[in-house]
Amino acid sequence: MNTPVFASSRRKQKRAYAVMLIIGMLVFITFVISMNTGHIRLTVMEVFKTLFGMGTDRQWLILYEFRLPRIVISVLVGAALAVSGAILQGISRNALADPGILGINAGAGLMVMLFVFLNPVTTAAPVYMLPVLALFGSGFAAFLIYILSYKKHEGISPTRLVLSGIGVSAGISSAMIVLTLKLDPDKYHFVATWLAGSIWGTNWKFVSALLPWVIILLPFVFYKARVLNVLNLGEQTSVGLGASVKKEQLWLLAAAVGLAGSAVSVSGGIGFVGLIAPHLARRLVGPRHELLLPTAALTGSLLLIAADTIGRSIFQPMEIPVGIVVAVIGAPYFLYLLARTKG
Repeated sequence: MNTPVFASSRRKQKRAYAVMLIIGMLVFITFVISMNTGHIRLTVMEVFKTLFGMGTDRQWLILYEFRLPRIVISVLVGAALAVSGAILQGISRNALADPGILGINAGAGLMVMLFVFLNPVTTAAPVYMLPVLALFGSGFAAFLIYILSYKKHEGISPTRLVLSGIGVSAGISSAMIVLTLKLDPDKYHFVATWLAGSIWGTNWKFVSALLPWVIILLPFVFYKARVLNVLNLGEQTSVGLGASVKKEQLWLLAAAVGLAGSAVSVSGGIGFVGLIAPHLARRLVGPRHELLLPTAALTGSLLLIAADTIGRSIFQPMEIPVGIVVAVIGAPYFLYLLARTKG
């Protein structure tokens, strides 16, 4: 009876899985290229020999201690920021929602900066505390934005969400500028690099600090994909379908904050990934969050690992912070979306 509709849905699903497979392969290829990229070149064969324990001590040091942690962090951060952006766009029904634009990244960054301001930046610093501190900062920013953008009987107003986020972000950024004026030169250099969006957590401790957040929160968000589909229909329709809108919005917002905050704590102020990746994923697989969320995660990983590889290779031996490379792509795309968005 509904065979044509069912067949069309199956075709779209197969196409979405094919797209995910292709993006996954591109992530793997870029991963291998990134392992071979740097001031000291390693051939593809040297990389694979080192991975299987047949490389020299020098090659092992370069690959396992310097490059692999940074590449793995790029993959994790890209996925976390992309899914966080997809959640924010879903619960707000706003195409411009993004943890960077809305000030959630800035809130996490303020807490990291306070930590740097009050403590020396050394290898003895409590690495595992950084995601927790960033979570508090991003949570506070998200709370302010939620309160300012929420309207009774209407839910979260998309326009007010962006305007509130920009306002909160501007206020937090001002506080961060004041703090930078009081930093000593060494700390100022670290903060300036962080603000530019440099992946500064480049050892396995930072990987292990970030990994639990991604492992726990991503499956939770994927499990809530159908809830996001319902929330996209608007508050009144969602309530009519039996969804507990406020409760689900708060759970999903908490997940978005956790993903963005933990990512920012080891990657610095990287913007636009949470904006671009969900949009590209939506164009490739459609609006259903069961397919959109994993595609956005893969797209975010691909975008960030490619941007980091470009930043490390284009002006060797100097590096361009990955946040600047992403911004070169993201800023024009944001203006394009802004021009298309009405109301």
